[in-house]
Amino acid sequence: MNRRIMLTIASTLVAAALLASCGKSGESRHASGHGGHDEPNAARESGLQASFDFAAGRAAANEETELTIRITDRQGTPVDKYEVNHEKLLHLIVVDHDLAYFDHIHPDYRGDGEFAVTTAFPSGGQYKVFADFIPEGGKNLTLSEWVTVEGEEAAHVELKKDERLVRSTDGKEIELALDEVKPGKDVKLSFTIRDDKTKEAIDDLEPYLGAVGHVVILSSDAEQYLHVHPIDEKATGPVAEFSTSFPHAGLYKIWAQFKHEGKVITVPFVVNVK
Repeated sequence: MNRRIMLTIASTLVAAALLASCGKSGESRHASGHGGHDEPNAARESGLQASFDFAAGRAAANEETELTIRITDRQGTPVDKYEVNHEKLLHLIVVDHDLAYFDHIHPDYRGDGEFAVTTAFPSGGQYKVFADFIPEGGKNLTLSEWVTVEGEEAAHVELKKDERLVRSTDGKEIELALDEVKPGKDVKLSFTIRDDKTKEAIDDLEPYLGAVGHVVILSSDAEQYLHVHPIDEKATGPVAEFSTSFPHAGLYKIWAQFKHEGKVITVPFVVNVK
């Protein structure tokens, strides 16, 4: 085989590899299961797509609006069957452009591939919405899109690493301990929940969506999405452990959610992966 043919074949192989590595917009990395293993190609390989639309054609700050999510395949055919994933058919995560706002809600399934939920956005601007679901017989997928909400934007909040991983919220003190964090390395996230006043350990956490807690993690640009489930789903506290890995270096925001005395507690942390 002459040198020119060999170079042509090599160039073709490189181009094919580059094309294969490029995902279309709207796909997000996803971590699920007890170990939190990434499935970066699952959405692309599935060929499924999600459209996010406001029923009124628009959304305005501080006004209730209906958001519909429609899941289709490559041919535009609705995907009409889903697996129950932690008590729900679809989890919808909503964040604003600087990750200062977070919401985890559950649209109702209307059939024919369409979900709907009534919600409100606290201010105008750009929000990213993530549809987290499992099609029947398929893998856990996450599809996302930026949407625009009319109205005055909130003041920008700079994302900064937390120097101390302890926060108080809703009468609880939550402390996060984690191993050395490096890109691509498995890491354990260990949350300890105490009473904020007495500092006594809380060991009677209630199941939230079928588990002791849930953790959602986003990179600072909201391109890397991880939804991590606990190692021991039946734990009741005071410690709840999760395992995952961060795909790239940079700042990540972590939202941990637990339930106690009938109330869901959401606590955020920011870590720097390097």
